[in-house]
Amino acid sequence: MSKAPTKPTAARKLAARKPVSRTAAIARAEAMAAPNHDHSGVAHDVAHAHHDDHGHHDDHGHHDAQGHGSMRDYLIGFGLSVVLTAIPFWLVMSGVFAPQLTGGIIMAFAVAQIVVHMIFFLHMNTKSEGGWTILALIFTLILVVIALTGSLWVMYHLNANMMPQGMDMNPAP
Repeated sequence: MSKAPTKPTAARKLAARKPVSRTAAIARAEAMAAPNHDHSGVAHDVAHAHHDDHGHHDDHGHHDAQGHGSMRDYLIGFGLSVVLTAIPFWLVMSGVFAPQLTGGIIMAFAVAQIVVHMIFFLHMNTKSEGGWTILALIFTLILVVIALTGSLWVMYHLNANMMPQGMDMNPAP
């Protein structure tokens, strides 16, 4: 009966690690503190060797194939944001529509602005983080709708049920 090899734990990795000489430690500290990013020389190799010792990788927690977005994506998002801000501003300043209709249009533009920011600047889509960001967004929206609807319902019924009907509110002489 043979024993299957076990994965090294953090304690075993730490115990198996070679001691770092004082010179290597100084070179590593200098490489990390250096303002220029010259990726040549011993200091860089020592710094990356130390970086790899701790199990760090270059992906920095990005487990999906999606990038941060290109300059084109950022410019499209910026352009849409400017347009979605300028149109409501013009609607208010020109007074083209009735105030109630203008308010509704501004709300619609605000929702569109939120969607533009989530897609182009926060990079939220169905592929990022396995779809969990969209599920978290949907859950948050459901909670906000429940809280707002419940609050408005309670305030309306409090107003309707607490105001006295037909009673004279003037004090008696």
